[in-house]
Amino acid sequence: MLRCWPYSALFRSLCSPAAHTHSVASVAWQHGYGFAKNYGTQQSLSAYYFPIGAVSELRVKDLRGQPGQRAAIYKQISRMFGIVVVGIGIAGSVRMRDLLNPLPCSPSESLKLLGFVSRRPLGHIFQVRQMSLEEALESEAVHAAMICTDNSNHEESIRQFLEAGKHVLVEYPMALSASKAQELCELAEQKGRVLHVEHIEILTEEYKELKKEVDGKDLVHGTLHFTGGSLDEQSSGFLSFSGIARLTWLIDLFGDLTVTSATMEKNKEENYSKLTAQFLTLNNRPLTWIEERAPGMKRGKQINFCFKSGTLETLPDAPRAAVGIFMQDQNLFAKKLMGQVSREELAAEKWRILRCLKLADEIKQLCEH
Repeated sequence: MLRCWPYSALFRSLCSPAAHTHSVASVAWQHGYGFAKNYGTQQSLSAYYFPIGAVSELRVKDLRGQPGQRAAIYKQISRMFGIVVVGIGIAGSVRMRDLLNPLPCSPSESLKLLGFVSRRPLGHIFQVRQMSLEEALESEAVHAAMICTDNSNHEESIRQFLEAGKHVLVEYPMALSASKAQELCELAEQKGRVLHVEHIEILTEEYKELKKEVDGKDLVHGTLHFTGGSLDEQSSGFLSFSGIARLTWLIDLFGDLTVTSATMEKNKEENYSKLTAQFLTLNNRPLTWIEERAPGMKRGKQINFCFKSGTLETLPDAPRAAVGIFMQDQNLFAKKLMGQVSREELAAEKWRILRCLKLADEIKQLCEH
């Protein structure tokens, strides 16, 4: 039985009469299954490479007029991406669960969990075996890594897996400095690999409803105040990095921002910290971000966005999500691996991620001087 997404459509295309007069590259391109270098519909496919499935650089012969070989190529293209999860905390465990239970007929069906890496000897989890970091880096069966370690470890882990020729999904923040993040993006491009930074905060139903409320309104001023439990700065990073999800909200809601001031209050005895950053939008409208943490402090977000048409003081009610945020993110990663995200979307996402990290750097510098 053919899988219903996306390979069945590609297979039908490869076996259709039209495929006898067009290259497999042109048929695959028309249906959005990747890209071809030196693309041309009437040339031999010996020059084409498809970043699809486990064969990320599959060299394909010209298959025009040879249905049997087209079917063989379909079988090869539809192989799974082998995935390893690195770091088994809460996020890593959720990643393993979702990889083992992909939504039917979704992009996640192209991902196969092969193992996990942890500093602790855990043996097997969900009947999935533990492997060493060296094995994960060297194994040809592993095509991508999901990095779920401490923030301070992200940069090193990303670099190791990219250097080994693997695709990478990593929790935010990508790195604890904007310059290092830029280096990692450049390395991914040099290696021809996907570097996907998870930003589940903009996938929540709460945020989607908020964005609907904000879109099209003329901001006068606004405040976003986050509270939560204390964090270890050594492993999580400075508050502007560990709290970068709030920066992502502000950039995504209001566009580019300029930092005008930033202060940090700390009480080491009580493990209390409070970051206050001031911004201006491109229209010179003031925004304030407050990130406040202490042991036992209730996790929450308070907003006060004043528009010319009125004030939004509470987050809007949101429906229950049909698909979990980690599964949504996993589907997006799988689509990127299969070349099904447009260049424009990728460029916009990259700009947002790097811009937020640049702002986080500026905030940190202002607080430390």
